[in-house]
Amino acid sequence: MTSVPPQSARETVLEARGIVKRFGAMTVLHGIDLSLTSGEVVAIIGPSGSGKSTFIRCMNMLEVPDAGEISFRGRRVGPKFRGAGDMLGLGELRRHVGMVFQHFNLFPHMNVLENVIEGPITVQRKPRGEAVDIAMDYIAKVGLAEKRDARPDQLSGGQKQRVAIARALAMQPDALLLDEITSALDPELVGEVLGVVRGLAEQGMTMVLVTHEISFAADVSDRVVFMEAGRIAEQGSPERILHNPDNDRLKTFLARFHG
Repeated sequence: MTSVPPQSARETVLEARGIVKRFGAMTVLHGIDLSLTSGEVVAIIGPSGSGKSTFIRCMNMLEVPDAGEISFRGRRVGPKFRGAGDMLGLGELRRHVGMVFQHFNLFPHMNVLENVIEGPITVQRKPRGEAVDIAMDYIAKVGLAEKRDARPDQLSGGQKQRVAIARALAMQPDALLLDEITSALDPELVGEVLGVVRGLAEQGMTMVLVTHEISFAADVSDRVVFMEAGRIAEQGSPERILHNPDNDRLKTFLARFHG
């Protein structure tokens, strides 16, 4: 990874405080706190059903918490699209905090280039020529310049996910949230997508990634967070969390990866 300033010298980009989320009578998240600093890569791991995806969606306010708050660069995010006073609106948060999902969510009637320029043109109101230049830069960075005119049904799953990453990057976000972006891929396609994410980490992109790829989390992250039953059970450096954990549930969870 490229060198970034020490964590103590970095600005807090995104912060979750006391996040509670309920679906009906079920409480899925129980008061979670997490801060993300500039240039930091945080990997969130844990068993299925532990609340990882719900939490990362709360960080972008795609799921609105029932209690607690999300802040972006020190400004609290409100529940409405437009901000008011010191409160940031959802629209502005999502312009600065991009998200890539498990499923690609590409527009099937648009080619690769059209999918990637849609956000900069419609959301950021960039002139088409500028949007195309930005889009082609990111399409090339994910290794798909030759596919600019292809439609999604002409792409493999790994290629579709790389287009989804390019689409998020074309918005030039301050931070990127990645929710199990390899879980819908055939095993032989996982490596090409993780290679793109590794490159982003090396370039200093601020990221949170929910993943079951434990060795990859160890390789690219500055911090690993283990979630269990809607709570953060343990967090710390990849070396400590993945090789010398304190939490018994985490030890059990990791045992199936370590052998």
